[in-house]
Amino acid sequence: MTWKPIVVGIDASHPAVEAAAFAVRAAQRAKTACHVVHAARDALIPWQETDDRRYRQALIEQARAQLVTGLRGGVPTEVLGGLTVRLGSAPRVLTDVAYEVNAGLIVVGGKHHSALDRWLGGSTSLNVARITEVPLLVTAGPGRVIRRVLAAVDVSSAAAPTLDVAQQYATLFGAELRAISVLEPLPVIPEVTPPYDVSQYYALSEELLQREVWSLLRTTGVQTGVRYGLAVETILGEAAEWNADLLVVGSHGKGWAERMLLGSVTERLLNHLPTSLLVVPTRAAGAFVTEPTTAERRPATIAIA
Repeated sequence: MTWKPIVVGIDASHPAVEAAAFAVRAAQRAKTACHVVHAARDALIPWQETDDRRYRQALIEQARAQLVTGLRGGVPTEVLGGLTVRLGSAPRVLTDVAYEVNAGLIVVGGKHHSALDRWLGGSTSLNVARITEVPLLVTAGPGRVIRRVLAAVDVSSAAAPTLDVAQQYATLFGAELRAISVLEPLPVIPEVTPPYDVSQYYALSEELLQREVWSLLRTTGVQTGVRYGLAVETILGEAAEWNADLLVVGSHGKGWAERMLLGSVTERLLNHLPTSLLVVPTRAAGAFVTEPTTAERRPATIAIA
């Protein structure tokens, strides 16, 4: 398998340094390139008609020098030597570079934000997730070794790319993979009889999962299971109970408006960040170039309670 490059966003914060360290290790395992990128503020944004290239270049060089000095000792010198600095917002700069180098993954450091911070514009990770067309990995905590990968899927177009990417990274890190789907209770509407009773609803849902979702798995030894409850709380509980090192979920965005909405489950998981989180866009092409053979696609799963 030939893995696509990894792009990691970096600034002087500890989470960003931890994200860079993770991205470098992942790139080494995958034998691919790691592009370290920093987005610097453009002080001339309110006066875009002013095209002072020398001034903007000076801003870039100043940001580069400050960042290299501040990160010396925390990030390998050879990594800082390849640092890319551009003016603009972090989400746009990261996604632009990812497109240019044909990246298979964007990595950023996870930060916890207040409700006011999110209302005013959201975190970098959330805003990248809204516009990226390649998987986004948000790291949580320093030096995490990926031993257990948990994929949370539903019966939607997001299931196939989510499971595909989860299998890729479980294989890369030699990690155990578990895939679950959460069945939420039927909504209760006063004076309206639901079209199915609860047991019939769950039975039909599980049958659909078996036929349309678990059949997508191609690697051996994958644990699959169904959970019952509210999606976010149940996924958080599963990740904590199983001690997952990486949680993989899909985003359902297709058009611009849908990407801005992202999906309430994915957005809330990004805000809670129970462990390192990998968000897979519906249109993600995958992290490596070569396609698996037909034999490798045969499902082999282990059901879990």
